[in-house]
Amino acid sequence: MLHTVLRRRTGGETVEQIQSDLIIPTGRRKGQNPSLSSFYRALAEHEKRAAYHEAVTAAHTDFAALQAAGGLPGQAPGSAFD
Repeated sequence: MLHTVLRRRTGGETVEQIQSDLIIPTGRRKGQNPSLSSFYRALAEHEKRAAYHEAVTAAHTDFAALQAAGGLPGQAPGSAFD
């Protein structure tokens, strides 16, 4: 469902417009529309995962640059970072 929401939001639709078209396929609320809070919670988690991925990528780039510049400050010879 998240993929559908992201795709349709890119097309300019609001969460409220999308909500009425989606149906929960299984579970206790089977056959009902997801709540707006569920949409916003899923969108927030998606944004959090995307930001986390970007932070990890930046950290790896910074780490590689430090290694290329001659090592890390305070690094003992033969440490796990060699």
